[in-house]
Amino acid sequence: MEGSGSGGGAAPSSAPVKQYLQEFSKLFQYYLDKSTPHSAYRWIGTLVMASIYVLRIVYVQGFYVVSYGLGIYLLNLLIGFLSPLVDPELDPSNSPLLPTKGSDEFKPFIRRLPEFKFWYSFTKALCIAFVMTFFSPFDVPVFWPILLCYWFVLFVLTMRRQVAHMIKYKYIPFNLGKQKYTGKKSSAGSSGSRAD
Repeated sequence: MEGSGSGGGAAPSSAPVKQYLQEFSKLFQYYLDKSTPHSAYRWIGTLVMASIYVLRIVYVQGFYVVSYGLGIYLLNLLIGFLSPLVDPELDPSNSPLLPTKGSDEFKPFIRRLPEFKFWYSFTKALCIAFVMTFFSPFDVPVFWPILLCYWFVLFVLTMRRQVAHMIKYKYIPFNLGKQKYTGKKSSAGSSGSRAD
């Protein structure tokens, strides 16, 4: 039953396309995995893409609603990037805190959205928004200064809340690399400037 009729003819024609998509997916995943440890180069590439997107918006003088939606999405990603995995307001026993006494244990900051996923979602959103600028139905006429002002107010209010949350629960969402033990420092050495 399944092999008879025109159903058998469709399978061979879709097989090369399916194989090509699988090979492309494997190749894409390979280069994505190779780029994982090179965060500076990844972010430089994303900044180049963002500048191309901005130039496209300035050149076309439109698609402000697409840019506003992109800005809201990126703000949401930023909040996920700056937020801890476990919210201290919901579970105070497992919150990421800096040690305040010598007997306190350091609880490392674990992000809700890791840096690589933040970068990947950021870049993917830029690519989708860039492609959307080539389709005229997304060019909705709107007075862009109102959107910019609204986004700025939303950004300030959100970041103010996020910074207040970081101060209240004493966590730092930025990590400057793996910390190394360099031995016990003398009191004279610790009072000087930090070179490392």
